[in-house]
Amino acid sequence: MERIATLHRKTKETDICLTLNLDGSGKAKVDTGIGFFDHMLDALARHGFFDLELKVSGDLFVDTHHTIEDVGIVLGQAIAKAAGDKAGIRRYGSFLLPMDETLVLAAVDLCGRAAYVGDVPFTVERIGTFETEMFEEFFLAVANNAAMNLHLRLMTGRNNHHIAEAAFKAFAKALDEATSYDPRIQGVLSTKGSL
Repeated sequence: MERIATLHRKTKETDICLTLNLDGSGKAKVDTGIGFFDHMLDALARHGFFDLELKVSGDLFVDTHHTIEDVGIVLGQAIAKAAGDKAGIRRYGSFLLPMDETLVLAAVDLCGRAAYVGDVPFTVERIGTFETEMFEEFFLAVANNAAMNLHLRLMTGRNNHHIAEAAFKAFAKALDEATSYDPRIQGVLSTKGSL
């Protein structure tokens, strides 16, 4: 069964078309109008082995807030839709990712309950045109709309570019593990019998 989701979301602030394939090869075609954000989403697809197509028209004349948060909303919805009933998947994933002087921990539970706990501080207001306060808004939107538990923690790091990139890659690796199949799992991995 293909685990692909295609979504279109249009508001007065953004117009987003997104296709996500959980069983891809890491191909990305991304255009949000925010260069550093495109770089992060490309890294997410490549390191999670997801195929991601994303085209966004957003009100960047205001700032990056609506575009980044709304992409998080749609990406979270796409993860939930593509994962389907979650039968046979590992459900949990975690990864400790090094990037030069930076080390970031990501942990995911595709449990059907939304929770985001982030401890990834930045020391600059922007990386390129990406407003760093939007980092948390993006991952909060993903977690809420995918109905997942998501924890991100900076263990060590100084370079803000490295910190953001390590976090996106760690999330990608953790999500790849959580969505991968384990032949030992019959149905869903839950004592309740459902997620």
